[in-house]
Amino acid sequence: METNKLADACLDQLFRMARSHNAWQDRKVDDDLLVELYELMRWGPTSANGCPARVVFLRTPEAKRRLLPALSPGNIDKTLSAPVTAIIAYDTRFFDHLPTLFPHNPSVRDWFEGNPELVQVTALRNSSLQGAYFIMAARALGLDCGPMSGFDHEFVDREFFPPETGPKRLDLEAGSGGHVKSNFLCNLGYGDPAKLFPRSPRLSFAQACTLL
Repeated sequence: METNKLADACLDQLFRMARSHNAWQDRKVDDDLLVELYELMRWGPTSANGCPARVVFLRTPEAKRRLLPALSPGNIDKTLSAPVTAIIAYDTRFFDHLPTLFPHNPSVRDWFEGNPELVQVTALRNSSLQGAYFIMAARALGLDCGPMSGFDHEFVDREFFPPETGPKRLDLEAGSGGHVKSNFLCNLGYGDPAKLFPRSPRLSFAQACTLL
């Protein structure tokens, strides 16, 4: 029986040999590669094809400086040295696009309008899925990733996602941004394998899975 299983070398690159990196080679990541990354990740499935993830690529020292006040101390050096830092976020108005993204049932938008709890859980869950697709797409294209928590979400939301009808920069005491909210950060580039620490173990199939 024929199978479409990827070759071991591909599986190694995507999973078994891939590592989360904290140190980076001095190699530029071209904008064209970032476009290609998104063009891959966008095909991953989401609930009702809602596609709530939004990505901001910080590629310049000026953009990184805007992020630095939000970072925990342990994340500053790795972020400054990374060629690119991506803010993986989610749009709480994602449902406005559903008549286009889910054309066979345009009324699906009505499931979410006026239901903030459903919007929040759906947007967070599916942007997290898209963030995982982002990492796998980056690895498939030969990039390394360093996903991170450890930052002030409200600061990032105010700084990078202010209300569309308001000023581009908000007073730090006023509100927490617009309808796009940060989920996690991911450094991108070409990792320095000489600075990797030993790989941590993972749970076995027997520890994590149940067959019923």
